Amino acid sequence: MTPPIVVMGVSGSGKSTVGAALAQRLRVPFADADDFHPPANIAKMTAGHALDDDDRHPWLEAIGEWLAAHSDGGVMSCSALKRKYRDQLRRHCADVTFLHLSGTEEVIARRQASRPGHFMPASLLASQFNTLEPLDVDEHGISIDVDQNIDSIIDSYLTRTEGEPRR
Repeated sequence: MTPPIVVMGVSGSGKSTVGAALAQRLRVPFADADDFHPPANIAKMTAGHALDDDDRHPWLEAIGEWLAAHSDGGVMSCSALKRKYRDQLRRHCADVTFLHLSGTEEVIARRQASRPGHFMPASLLASQFNTLEPLDVDEHGISIDVDQNIDSIIDSYLTRTEGEPRR
């Protein structure tokens, strides 16, 4: 049994790509938090406006419900930029683990530019970095630099979390 994993980070960090590949490697279900946004959130981001906490609350509730329903294993890609957002997810699934895909704004901007047509405009990347609260030492999870290939990221995650005690 593998507790659920949330692959977190700013827009363009590779959450969906890494999350899907990690889920495939672990043979567990995968979900993308982007698919849980209500139409109003997508419209707001498409118009170039950052979401506020009120916008995010019902979205995070839906993600938390998915995590709780997959307590025996699953991978969710979700920005989870603030500690309070991660706390909200933990209220649904206490043993969730976070994989923070970290990188410099330059590296992420380069990656983000390679995915045209996404509803999150590149102009909001700075606001994502301003909002980001990296994992605290008391949060179950690890941070991995995204400036490497997907297999290396997954191998590093699995190696670093193998045999780790659960809280």
